[in-house]
Amino acid sequence: MTHDASHTACLELFEKLSEYLDDELDEQICQQIEAHAGSCVACKTCLETLRQTIALCHAMKQNETPVPANFSDRWKECIRKMASEAVDAHQS
Repeated sequence: MTHDASHTACLELFEKLSEYLDDELDEQICQQIEAHAGSCVACKTCLETLRQTIALCHAMKQNETPVPANFSDRWKECIRKMASEAVDAHQS
């Protein structure tokens, strides 16, 4: 993964976000993700938003209505769109 704000680097980060947040990646890959997110506002925002969403989901009480089954797919598409728009805006 490169350390610039190129669209490719952003997509590479996005593809590994779940594994990164679940601590399933080796240290070198984690450091690359952290370095990229540290230099790319769009990816940093995406990462922090996803962390907050996960925290909110974990905080849900058992008796609350569960998240709909298609939420994950819709959420990923939303993040992809936001990341793509942010990268496009950053490159213009």
